[in-house]
Amino acid sequence: MSDAYLAFDLGAESGRAILGRSSGGVLALDEVRRFPNRPIRQNGSLYWDILHLWAEMRQALEAASGVRLASVGVDGWGVDYALIGERGNLLENPYHYRDVRNEGMMESVFERVSRERIYSVTGIQFLQINTLFQFYAACLLTPKVVDAAHALVTIPDLLNYWLGGRLCSEYTVATTTQFVDARSRTWARRLLEEIGLPTRVLMEIVQPGTVIGALRDDVSSPHAGTPVVVPACHDTGSAVAPVCAGGATAFISSGTWSLLGTEIEAPVITAKARDLNFTNEGGVCGTIRLLKNIGGLWLLQACRRVWEKEGAAADYEALLAAAADDRLAFRSLVDPDHHGFLNPASMPAQIAAYCRNTSQPEPSGPPACTRTILESLALKYRVVLEQLEEVTGRHVEQIRIVGGGSRNRLLNRFTAEATGRPVIAGPVEATALGNIALQMLATGAVRSLGDARAMIERSFPTERFEPSDTDRWDAQYRRFVDYLECTCA
Repeated sequence: MSDAYLAFDLGAESGRAILGRSSGGVLALDEVRRFPNRPIRQNGSLYWDILHLWAEMRQALEAASGVRLASVGVDGWGVDYALIGERGNLLENPYHYRDVRNEGMMESVFERVSRERIYSVTGIQFLQINTLFQFYAACLLTPKVVDAAHALVTIPDLLNYWLGGRLCSEYTVATTTQFVDARSRTWARRLLEEIGLPTRVLMEIVQPGTVIGALRDDVSSPHAGTPVVVPACHDTGSAVAPVCAGGATAFISSGTWSLLGTEIEAPVITAKARDLNFTNEGGVCGTIRLLKNIGGLWLLQACRRVWEKEGAAADYEALLAAAADDRLAFRSLVDPDHHGFLNPASMPAQIAAYCRNTSQPEPSGPPACTRTILESLALKYRVVLEQLEEVTGRHVEQIRIVGGGSRNRLLNRFTAEATGRPVIAGPVEATALGNIALQMLATGAVRSLGDARAMIERSFPTERFEPSDTDRWDAQYRRFVDYLECTCA
């Protein structure tokens, strides 16, 4: 019986426990458990239900009790964090990045340290959800909780610690905090102290593919002693790890967020990159992922929740089939990154308001709204792709789409048509595969990341979408850019 690698992949909507087994140079996946990840509201604030996620992870370990594990590792979303007390206890439920306490915090930080100075050190794009601004809010609003903290760790770091690892910060997810010096790849302590943030809570940074401990007996007695490996703990880092996405290839990690960029060897920290709000996130094996966050399929997810409450049909496949009707083409376009779409009470109502404000017809019903979202995403991809070329000086010849959103064939087709580049879609389970690839590298099952990537390419088919009808999209692109300029103004 071959050893298996257990990857916990935690996203903003759900978590999964996935086993990976290799045989004859081919990798196979088996989903052990899937569970929802629902935030909770309490006293006007939005939190993650971290103890629910932990309970689900322990149940997944129990479900895999008959499997011999070679290692286990966790990846998850970035920017959110947990505070740990002196006895290793969790001081409070971690806040959700969409919580209202973040509002206005960027501006407050810039009163102390300029945007230019922060970017020159960290190379990270400015979003109000970044840990830098969240933790600044905590220092202002709950200083006694911060004073009691012994350690600040990201969500994947917390869960790796609970599994039996040591308290540390994995590099790829650490970079999402905007606390890391992009050049030295160490904590930017001097900058953080200038801002007024305590640096005593920062733990040692470790590289992806490091064994940080052994699974504790009281967590899972059948698997006690199993190595706990930190993969690329940031889910985007794991999603990009299993594919070649540098040189003339750009990647889109497609899910709740769309992250569009390319893999490079050193950070690009220039005035142009800063002004276009590109981010230099840590990658695997010494690489940097130069990318931008785009509002992604969050818009459609949020619409579906509203439609389901209203009793309207909101099945993904049915929505996409209806939205493929070309009679709905280009009626309305929106900027997926408009601030009003971050966490509205009703996403369909917010999209309708955007259209009214830009003198466009409001989408009439779920199919039309779905079409609006997908066309707008494809056009925003083109905007960011052209900016990426400008920042790197490289021409992008093809786009690799990975993650759950790579199953959205309509969006894949729109992306090829809007950008005029071939799109290669897959693998769907890129994040779990990247997690497993780094576990295999850490435990010596593969000699190099290149070997792991070759195994994944052999094991999981992709689909290619060629650009067509580009002239029609070119005309709509000019219109789309006008809306962006209008709403920015």
